[in-house]
Amino acid sequence: MASGCLLLCWLLMAWPLAAAERAVVGSLDSVGSETLAGLMLRWGEQLERDYPGVRLQLQASGSATAPAALAAGTSRLGPMSRRMSAAEREAIESRQGHPPLEIPVALDALAVFVHRHHPLEALSLAQLDAIFSDTRRCGAAQPLDRWQDVAGSKQQGSIMRHGRNSVSGTHGVFKRQALCGGDFRLDVNEHTGSAAAVAAVAGAPGAIGYAGAGYLTAGVRAVALENAAGEAVAPSAEAVLNGDYPLSRSLYLYVNLPPGERLPPAEEAFIALVLSDAGQALVEESGFIALPEALRRAARAQLGLGEG
Repeated sequence: MASGCLLLCWLLMAWPLAAAERAVVGSLDSVGSETLAGLMLRWGEQLERDYPGVRLQLQASGSATAPAALAAGTSRLGPMSRRMSAAEREAIESRQGHPPLEIPVALDALAVFVHRHHPLEALSLAQLDAIFSDTRRCGAAQPLDRWQDVAGSKQQGSIMRHGRNSVSGTHGVFKRQALCGGDFRLDVNEHTGSAAAVAAVAGAPGAIGYAGAGYLTAGVRAVALENAAGEAVAPSAEAVLNGDYPLSRSLYLYVNLPPGERLPPAEEAFIALVLSDAGQALVEESGFIALPEALRRAARAQLGLGEG
């Protein structure tokens, strides 16, 4: 009887300590993608409503800044609008002793925008490459400098090009998929943010630019792109999910987590929210595309999280 009382007393004393160890409080540091900044902020605001003791500190200078922060240990969360390169992974592993954990958090269509009054309806990837690149690896014979030289265009005048700077994951994805890995022309105006690139297109009838489809405004239109079957496809959620749209991508959250260890409570709560139904509803409200349930289930299993 005495031993049973002692055990009960020990359990009652230990329970508050165990609960305190998993209390969801503290600061979350995130360094990385500008494309994901608004969505990260909305997730952070929801987490703060759920757990008032948590604060998200967000630095959104571009996807290329995430690996350096993870390697240095100055951030445990690194949102990226492209997949991390092998060299970036190796740099993190050499300093942290383990590679980062990759978690897909949303899908996105990379859209090509023209001025809202521009008559162009569709482009092939070869035409897009000829507009934006010097190398033309997608197969065009000549560069395209004037709208009257673009087949299917009724616009006249010089083409003005806008895009993202090289620290951006959007820049890297466009280079790989739209330029077939080639080089950008030197006269592409590079912007530090997607909203700025789209605003520049909206301000000039002869302009063209690229950004995530969620950055669509009333001042621009998204041009349809021809897929491998030669079909002109608009950047819709359905076209991304069924693989028809040629410039689609996954968006990622990279986490500094040693193998076999559990995430700290605040980070665990944040990622559980991201992969939940409520978190993915915020994805769609922000202009991105929610992850299919199979991908969410796999990510939760990888982290040892319950069903969302």
